Amino acid sequence: MSDYPEFENKMKKTCDALTTQFATIRAGRANAAVLDQITVDYYGSATPINQVASIASPDPRSLLIQPWDGSILKALEKAIIASDLGINPQNDGRMLRLVFPPLTEERRKDLVKQTKKYGEEAKVAIRNIRRDAIEKFKKQQKASEITEDDYKIAEKDIQKLTDDYAKEIDRICAAKEKELTEI
Repeated sequence: MSDYPEFENKMKKTCDALTTQFATIRAGRANAAVLDQITVDYYGSATPINQVASIASPDPRSLLIQPWDGSILKALEKAIIASDLGINPQNDGRMLRLVFPPLTEERRKDLVKQTKKYGEEAKVAIRNIRRDAIEKFKKQQKASEITEDDYKIAEKDIQKLTDDYAKEIDRICAAKEKELTEI
C-alpha cells in the first residue's frame, strides 16, 4: 500500500485527529485534555489554558488549574463556565478546582452520540480523500500518463486503503464508546 503515501498520510492524520478529538470528551475521570479546546482571553488573544496555567490532577476526579499570572483567574473561570464542559470551577483566589462528578446515564448517552458523530465526520473525511485520489488518477489516465489498467488497479488499491482506515475509525470509536459506558 505504500504506493500511495500522499493519501495514506492524509487518512492517518484523519485518524490521529479523531483520537485527539476523543481525548477532549470527558469520561468521568479527570483528564487535562478536556481543557485543550478551551481558550482564555489573555492580553487580547485567545490562548489555550495549558499555555497560561499549570494543570495538575491531585486525584482521579479533579483537576487543579493554577495560572502563572493571577490576574487572569477570573477570565479562566469564565472561559470554563462558557465551555460545554458542564463543570463549574471552584475559585479559591489563587487557583481553580474542577471536580468531575460521575457521569449520569443521560450524559453518557449524549457523549456516545457525540462520539458516533465525530466518527462519522472522520469517515466522511476519509471518503473525501478517496474521491480526491480517484479524481487524480482519472485525470492522469485521461492525459495518458497512466494506462486504463493502472487506473483500475489504483482505484482498487485506494478503495482497500479507504476500507482499512474506515475499520480503524470504527475501532477507535468502539474503544471510546466502551470507555464511556464502562465507567
